[in-house]
Amino acid sequence: MTRLLITGGIKSGKSSYALERANKLNGKKNFIATAIPFDKEMEDRIIRHKAERGPEFITTEESLDIHLHKMDNLILDCITVWMNNLFYKEKEEEWETILTQFLSRNTGNIIIVTNEVGLGNVPMDSVARKYNEYLAAANKLIAASMEEVVLMISGLPLWIKGAE
Repeated sequence: MTRLLITGGIKSGKSSYALERANKLNGKKNFIATAIPFDKEMEDRIIRHKAERGPEFITTEESLDIHLHKMDNLILDCITVWMNNLFYKEKEEEWETILTQFLSRNTGNIIIVTNEVGLGNVPMDSVARKYNEYLAAANKLIAASMEEVVLMISGLPLWIKGAE
């Protein structure tokens, strides 16, 4: 069984590694995309990512209510954007309930992508600090429930927990 959290910096290879690992799983593959196409650049990025996944993946676009989905062979990409969506909709206080329900429902093969916020500067404004605090707490909650945790650095996986 694969239960993997992939964390790292922006453009560190997290999503590519998630696809690589998911392609080793047997059966249909599911993908929950949390991004919202709010501008042309994001629309282009979403189109590019769908093409990279190919027809092997059934994609579900879900910006907020990830806990409503139960799937196997699942990639959730990504927690960082999902948390941002919660803040944007002023539902950030619900993050722990939603995430706990999502993790308890999805007990099969799952790969979750997030960003590591613990290596950056402390933000100047209170909303950004709260966002970082909640995202760090979400990452810890997920990491505790996964068999493997990988930190991506320059496209290379560094095992933090478990091993491939």
